[in-house]
This record gives sequence, C-alpha cells and structure tokens, in this order.
Amino acid sequence: MVSLTTFLLFATASLALVLVPGPNHLYITARGLAQGRSAGLASALGVEAGTLVHIAAAALGLSYVISQSATLFAIVKWAGVAYLVYLAIRAFTAKDDETTREPPRQPLRQVFLEGVLVNVLNPKVTLFFLAFLPQFVDPSAGSPALQVVVLGLTLLLLGLISDVVYAVAAGALGGRLARRARTLRYVSGVVYLGLGVATAFAGRK
Repeated sequence: MVSLTTFLLFATASLALVLVPGPNHLYITARGLAQGRSAGLASALGVEAGTLVHIAAAALGLSYVISQSATLFAIVKWAGVAYLVYLAIRAFTAKDDETTREPPRQPLRQVFLEGVLVNVLNPKVTLFFLAFLPQFVDPSAGSPALQVVVLGLTLLLLGLISDVVYAVAAGALGGRLARRARTLRYVSGVVYLGLGVATAFAGRK
C-alpha cells in the first residue's frame, strides 16, 4: 500500500490543486447560479461521479491508451467540446418565461448526469491522472491499480469538499439574483462556452 509519507505528500499537493478554481468549479457555479443550491450540489456530485470513471480508467490503464493515441484523444476531446457548446447554445437560446422570475428548472437527475459528462469528457482530467497521480505510485509497495484507486479516491474526497463549497456559495448568490433570470441564463451560457474553448485548446503530451 501507499506509505504514510507518500500519502500525505499526495494529499497536500492535491489540496493545493483543488483549491485553485478550475473548469469543474465554473460549471458547478453556473448550475448553482441558474437553479439554486440543490442544482449546484447535484452538479458537484455529478462531477465527482465522473471522477470515479477517471479513477477506474486510470486503474485499468485506459488513460494511458487514450493519452498515447491521437485518435482516441481527439474523440474524447471533441466530444467534450461539442457537449459544452451544446449546453452554451441551449442557455443562450432558451426562451424567457414571462410568468416566472426564475429560469426553467431542470430535473436534478439531469443536472447530475450533465456533471458526470462534463467531467468524463474533459481530456485535462485524463492527462492529470496520467501525469500527476502516477508520480506517487510505488510498484514495489503493492498493486499499482490499488494504489491508483486509493490516491484517486483521496483526490475525489478533497475535490468534493471544494465543489460543495462552490455549490453552496453559488446557490446562495443565485437565490438573491433570481429576479434576473435572463442575466443568469447568459452567465451560464458564457461559462459553458468558456469551458468548451478551454477544452478545445487542451494540449496532448
């Protein structure tokens, strides 16, 4: 298993990484602003459920395959870009409901699944698991796959705590701005579009 020293080093480095605002935080903030705290929390849970997919892929070696194959990497990358652009277009083109002060609400299950897809289709996360996490895996300490799972779950837990903070804060702010449904909708659209652009420019090592 992972030694205590290695684990603490990994946890410290991961904490520093998750505290820096990134694409996942932007997505969660957009959902919280548009639909409130519940949607923000659902998107946070969805994002981290997507992290479970990355952990499994890394443990099985799929991350290595994707990173080494230009074709597979391109498929994942552009599928993610297309989905994020779709979310942006949907936000920009949604019709205003004059009978309500809030934007149309999506089922929390749909919000959750969107969070999963946004994270799973983000090639940066795949590269993170390939470039960063393996540095803390010691083949002589036991099963590398098990070590990847332990370290990955540690990262997931830290990420979830950070995501929940963003979700709660965005939900509170979104409630105060509920009367500005159109503004919130366009803010969400800009965030989604920005995520799509960032994903499109994600490099491949």
